[in-house]
Amino acid sequence: MNFSTFLRHLREGFRSVFRNGWMSVASITSIIVSLLILGVFILLVYNVNQLTDKADSQVEINVFLELNVSQSLREQLQSEISKMPEVSNITYIPKNEGLKELRQNLGEGGENFLEGYAENNNPLPDALRVQVVEASTVPFVAQKIEALNNEHVEKPILKVRYGGETIETLFKVTDLIRNIGLVLVAALALMAMFLIANTIRVTILARRREISIMKLVGATNQFIRWPFFIEGALLGGIGALVTIAILFVGYQQLVHAAQSSLSLGTLITLVPLQKVWLWLGGLLLVLGVLIGIWGSTVSIRRFLKV
Repeated sequence: MNFSTFLRHLREGFRSVFRNGWMSVASITSIIVSLLILGVFILLVYNVNQLTDKADSQVEINVFLELNVSQSLREQLQSEISKMPEVSNITYIPKNEGLKELRQNLGEGGENFLEGYAENNNPLPDALRVQVVEASTVPFVAQKIEALNNEHVEKPILKVRYGGETIETLFKVTDLIRNIGLVLVAALALMAMFLIANTIRVTILARRREISIMKLVGATNQFIRWPFFIEGALLGGIGALVTIAILFVGYQQLVHAAQSSLSLGTLITLVPLQKVWLWLGGLLLVLGVLIGIWGSTVSIRRFLKV
């Protein structure tokens, strides 16, 4: 196919979009609705994944030390833990600092509850706060740390705490949320493809007489297909661009509302639009164009057999 023929197909594709006004509007509307639902779910799943990742990253192991542990033994234990490949960071928390943190966490009631305790009669032990590379390895790392106690004549570790069953339940819930989100997005993508393809099929069905005449006067299948390919790509592209505009304006308003609300902003932190607009906009645009072409290809095939 030479360049002039391609320009001819391009012109015909553009003309068909405007010539078949209401059918084109119906196809574009179908694309907008389908991609908008898909885009909303992608943003929802992405934000849920960010929240679960944040929850996972805050999981820590607290290693409480015996009261009579010497500084040299504590430093040796700290060095052994930091050498574990699963450990990303380890922090020494003196018991006085631990008491301050406990008071802050308990609030006003904590101040009254711990009123009789000071630095000279602090009941808390020194501790090591351990962070891991992968949150799912927390139970395994906790077991490795507990095993270090058996390697020393003088037992340095009083207790290792990481949440136990609560943490394992959190991991199961976050994995379930991620898996359900991926399944929903895939299902909605397939639904959008078939809905849009059926709408374009109705559009081409209304023009089957035009296709039959072109076929009877000697037009090749390729010559007939190209304008429909271009028309499908245009319908998909226009629908995707409108979807992107609606989705991003609405999402930006939602982000501003969440940030301006003190009660909501402390509970939920939405991903800024700047972090998602490029890849999500590109994904929806490419998906819209491909679905438009695919819908035209599938729909016109049966009418080329005259």
